[in-house]
Amino acid sequence: MSSYIGRFAPSPTGPLHAGSLVAALASWLDARAHGGRWLVRIEDVDRTRCLAGMGEFIVQQLAQCGLVPDQPPLVQSQRTEAYQQALAALVQRGLAYPCGCSRKQIELALAQHGTGKPRHGELVYPGTCRLGPHSGSARAWRLRTDICIKNMPLALINKGLTATDSIVFPTLSAPHTEPLIQPTLWMDRRLGSQQQDVAAAVGDFVLKRADGCFAYQLAVVVDDAAQAITDIVRGEDLTDNTARQILLQRALGLPTPRYLHTPLVLGANGEKLSKQNGAAALDLQQPVAALNQAARTLGLLPRAGTLAEVLACLTTQWQSTYAP
Repeated sequence: MSSYIGRFAPSPTGPLHAGSLVAALASWLDARAHGGRWLVRIEDVDRTRCLAGMGEFIVQQLAQCGLVPDQPPLVQSQRTEAYQQALAALVQRGLAYPCGCSRKQIELALAQHGTGKPRHGELVYPGTCRLGPHSGSARAWRLRTDICIKNMPLALINKGLTATDSIVFPTLSAPHTEPLIQPTLWMDRRLGSQQQDVAAAVGDFVLKRADGCFAYQLAVVVDDAAQAITDIVRGEDLTDNTARQILLQRALGLPTPRYLHTPLVLGANGEKLSKQNGAAALDLQQPVAALNQAARTLGLLPRAGTLAEVLACLTTQWQSTYAP
């Protein structure tokens, strides 16, 4: 049996739309083409945006398309203790610190250094609180990106996860403290060689927010490791998150999966189709038609037939294109 484990991880902020079906189908096809397992994770760690019952509804939508996970979905809101353990491990190793900066204070600090230009609307944090909260009480926790994290042993986690399980993080040697000069490198199975200097492009990013919610970056890394995810197939808009997640994997002594980022479905305004720019919920009265439309976005040829026949044909096409 293949050791491949993939996943689809939607946020339950609304029903699946055409763009999210592309990501779901791609991750399912990749798992089936490799003879592996396919999991679903409901990423409701940001409680302020999630809708009650939407996770269950999304799972039903997937089932209507013939995309059924190989074990019950994992729900992030049941995983707070695991995220807290990960944060504590980073703090113990000197890799995370409390931050008392407001957004306005960050903007002012950047302006003083002449580097206040936002990056896609996100401010590059300059590390103001690395030596202690700069102003007031700590409101968030951040990862130090100025420390070189390398040569750390990996903790291979080879078991399925239940909601009551927790990760035991390995004992790691102290990180090197020289400046992190080299960018983070990785190979995307579709886009090719990728790199990013996280310290320069993002800065010390948030692990736990001021409102008490754990950040996406920390939660996704902890859960991918705990579920033994070997391959992450997701939309191209998330490519920019990969370097941050690799840094966190290294800092926690966790394995790095392979990555494949898929083409995006664009809205009428030319931007990524999303719930934020008015994406309509999937019309699943004809699930084969919805699957074929998603297949076109992935560069696959549509096929007539039953759900099972269409998925089998698309799996064969995917295997010849993306599965070595």
